Amino acid sequence: MIKGLFDNIFEGKTVLVTGHTGFKGSWLSIWLGELGAEVVGYALEPYTKDDNFVVAGVENRVHSIIKDIRGYTDLKNTFDVCQPEFVFHLAAQPLVRQSYKDPRETYESNIMGVVNLLECCRLTKSVKVIIIVTSDKCYENKEWVWGYREIDTIGGYDPYSSSKGCVELIVEAYHKSFMQDRAIATVRAGNVIGGGDWREDRLVPDCIRALKSNKQIGIRSPKSKRPWQFVLEPLSGYLLLASKMYQDIEYSGTWNFGSNYSSALTVEDLVMYLISQWGYGEYKDLSFGLVQPHESKRLTLDSSKAMTLLGWQPRLDVYEAIDFTVAWYKNPKVNYGFCVKQIEDYIGKK
Repeated sequence: MIKGLFDNIFEGKTVLVTGHTGFKGSWLSIWLGELGAEVVGYALEPYTKDDNFVVAGVENRVHSIIKDIRGYTDLKNTFDVCQPEFVFHLAAQPLVRQSYKDPRETYESNIMGVVNLLECCRLTKSVKVIIIVTSDKCYENKEWVWGYREIDTIGGYDPYSSSKGCVELIVEAYHKSFMQDRAIATVRAGNVIGGGDWREDRLVPDCIRALKSNKQIGIRSPKSKRPWQFVLEPLSGYLLLASKMYQDIEYSGTWNFGSNYSSALTVEDLVMYLISQWGYGEYKDLSFGLVQPHESKRLTLDSSKAMTLLGWQPRLDVYEAIDFTVAWYKNPKVNYGFCVKQIEDYIGKK
């Protein structure tokens, strides 16, 4: 067990994590378990048998409920039985390109999913802290060079991004209308990388699949620049914020947990460094003549609020983030202990 972090707020507390079988949700569940929390997970089946949730054996460490967030009755029954004090909502359709293929699923999962979640929180008096994970893509993206702040305009070009913008408005309405006595926050991060993510149309998983199959890595937007961050960076922010909210409701609101501006790399530069750390591989530029859905070329977050008011700071630069990620994918025997060791190594970084 990892002791001494976040004022030991989570020890002995019941924490509900929706989306616990997913990439970020599995890592959050591991970390909460090591902080002494009683973790209840609520999500669909993991995406693949190689997901972090599966290979790390997270199912054996939490009370795992495999259900769809769009089903209100099952979700309400879970709240009634478990009576959580903390709720972290990560369940969602998480991909921009998938939202073009199936916009209805995206809106149903992301919008009605959060409505169901908030309604259950409203009717469950045990709930004290609610963290709703949205996305950097909830902002109206003007492709400018400076980072978006929490006071900037919400928007969204594609179905995924607009669904996350809608979530922000829904959370604000629920908070003001029904739960002013509860601590509620939305948190925004983006371009998160780390071990155990196997989703299609995400750069690092696509790279790893190609490398493991001895195939060329195909990249669609080599010159697009992103501020990449290791998965534990935003999770540390979510946990820190939740611990503060448990002690003071005034920490409610919207919060960015983005990487440092120095962690921005083009897609091509990230792929080149990843290949160098993997030990072999090559890539191919697929952008010439390629017709593809709109995706932003530049999007960064300004995390000054979290740095100033919470004392949160990113611990890793972009190359360390890639190193941690590659170490997970290259390890043929990833297990729960390996993931805990990565958390401990991350905590040890200054």
